[in-house]
Amino acid sequence: MATVTSYGAAETVTGSCHLLNIDAIEILIDCGMFQGGQGESNYEPFGFDPKRVNFLILTHAHVDHVGRVAKLVKEGFRGEIISTTATKDIAKIMLTDSARILAEEYKTLVKKARRRGEEATVLEPLFTEEHVKQLYTMPWHTLAYGKKLKLRSHITVTLGNAGHIMGSAFAMIDYREGEKPRRVIFSGDLGSKHRLIIDGPEFPLHADALFIESTYGDRTHKPLAESVKEFKEAVITTLEGGGNVLIPSFALERTQEILWLLHEMYEDRELPKCSVFLDSPLATKATRLYNKYPIQLSDEVELSAIGGNDPFSFPWLTSTPARDDSMAINKVKEGAIIIAGSGMCTGGRIMHHLKQRLWNPKNAVIFPGFQVNGTLGRRILDGAEFVKIYGEEIIVRAKVYTINGFSAHADQNDMIEWMQGFEHLGKIFLIHGEQEKMDIFSQAIYDTLQKGAVIVKRGITVEL
Repeated sequence: MATVTSYGAAETVTGSCHLLNIDAIEILIDCGMFQGGQGESNYEPFGFDPKRVNFLILTHAHVDHVGRVAKLVKEGFRGEIISTTATKDIAKIMLTDSARILAEEYKTLVKKARRRGEEATVLEPLFTEEHVKQLYTMPWHTLAYGKKLKLRSHITVTLGNAGHIMGSAFAMIDYREGEKPRRVIFSGDLGSKHRLIIDGPEFPLHADALFIESTYGDRTHKPLAESVKEFKEAVITTLEGGGNVLIPSFALERTQEILWLLHEMYEDRELPKCSVFLDSPLATKATRLYNKYPIQLSDEVELSAIGGNDPFSFPWLTSTPARDDSMAINKVKEGAIIIAGSGMCTGGRIMHHLKQRLWNPKNAVIFPGFQVNGTLGRRILDGAEFVKIYGEEIIVRAKVYTINGFSAHADQNDMIEWMQGFEHLGKIFLIHGEQEKMDIFSQAIYDTLQKGAVIVKRGITVEL
């Protein structure tokens, strides 16, 4: 008998972590970090013994899917890892960056606790760079899409292109119950077939059980062309009005999409004269990896890359890896586009730029990605009049744009169309979504596929 227990991304969006048990063989699909208002959950016990996990499959390298993998190692995981090559490379820079942030936060908390006489109450970092290094000494199988890997005599895994970010995959685990072949699929995060810089998802043939994300299960995105137009208008209007554009952007995929758009605007002479700052060392490293794997890009972007024309660069773009370079952006009074992390405004350099510019009605903030409940980005989007940044109340006068057509996540129509492409589809389990969105998605699945869907609860084991 095969079972699955979800220890994250169950009735919530982040912390993806699902344990598949087949005949006492334990296969963990993702081990992500909780974000937003759930950060304390990262320090809680996993709910399972990392030492017993035989295999870890990573669907992609977003922090909410890989962010606790080094903690797994810290707590005794010594199994084998499976992912695409791009995911392995991207996860390394993401986890190393996370380890450095955790170390800095720990030092700050210790200093504050010492002043209060409470040093012993500070939790040690979730993991360190040494744990990340240890992770990369372990057996790691990198699979091309469609290549099958035998885990045991009766268990194999195959990765398919999920079309979410570079290297993203859905995982197909084939096994046998007695003489009967069975397949369970974990979608990871799915992308839309309408994407800017990578190809859309592949369609599997069948699944006896499907665990599917539902981040945007309650809605359909704006058409991509409409979102591109809206983005261009927001940028042009703000720059021509003497303002600056702030773009809180995720280091993976979203930043590269924005850079590609600005590259195209520059080439087509649509972009007003300005200074564009990529103020994210992590995004700069990630962009280099996108140039490393042009075969995984869409045809237009791939042709640009292999033709020697960097699709993510143009003459007005400056990367600012050093802190002093970042601070120097404050001297630019107008005509700047500032792309910085974090994408949900939970920390990082975007916080400083928001503090400096959010109060000015000439400026604009463009949110090109999902904002989790409890984050500063979500509060700004929800219309907060004031927000607190580094202890200071800042009035929100900048114009705020949300452009969800850039989402790396499939919308309701995309996900239902993906499921309709299955020749055979058995049980459906909903993960990686907020409760109210999954309720709506469940109803939409029933209306279109005439199938019920189970909303997975954290820590509850389900039989396949």
